[in-house]
Amino acid sequence: MKLLERTKRQVRLTSAGAIFLEESRNMVSQLEKSIKMTQLASQGKFGHLSIAFVDSASGSLMVNALKKFRERFPDVKLTLFEMTSAQQLKAIHDGKVHVGFLRWADPSIHITSQLYTNESLIAVLPATHPLAHHLTLSLRSLAEESFILSPPHMGASFHDLILDFCRQHGFQPQIVQEAVQMYTIVNLVAAGIGISIVPSSVSVFQRSDVVFRSFREDSPSVPLYAAWKTDANDAVLTRFLEVVEETACSEQLGM
Repeated sequence: MKLLERTKRQVRLTSAGAIFLEESRNMVSQLEKSIKMTQLASQGKFGHLSIAFVDSASGSLMVNALKKFRERFPDVKLTLFEMTSAQQLKAIHDGKVHVGFLRWADPSIHITSQLYTNESLIAVLPATHPLAHHLTLSLRSLAEESFILSPPHMGASFHDLILDFCRQHGFQPQIVQEAVQMYTIVNLVAAGIGISIVPSSVSVFQRSDVVFRSFREDSPSVPLYAAWKTDANDAVLTRFLEVVEETACSEQLGM
């Protein structure tokens, strides 16, 4: 295959030579791009991160951490999944999710969990409820109410936390409806099905027909963990966890 034509006065490319030169330039450009992307990936500045979260974790910590991370690392693609705590742990175990925000820690040595926040419990009532005009509530005043709670098999620790809280104050809650997602619970309260007790971050699901009220009694803490595979060796995950840690510290300091 002839790439050059030579005369006494000049050397010029043949048609095949011109194509070869263009393709060579493209290959060099692609190689340089690949090297750059590889370097960025090794620094955690390029790649993909899959993040799972319970719906009640969509408060300030996770939102602020995601915002800060996207600003710093715009070339990292984020994929978000809303899952229960149990679903998240399975997805992390199976390698389908890199990191999760969930309500309880897994004692398995294969999963690392880091506690980031502790929230209080609050009541959510229909806006027309006789107690809705009170700024705070006594838990005992809800003893005769119909409750909407998450089912125990979707998060036994949180379910038991609420039951124990009620029992410590003299009553067993009458559960008339179960719902998996917190925003579904809030919507069912709005529909007048019953009342509920939820983590304080659920108050982000504001509706004009429900009210959120804190308790006069000291409520148990509701933890929020980040969890990931213990043997994970991913630079993007490392950068993300650094941002989460920084965000959590800033919020604790009120910055």
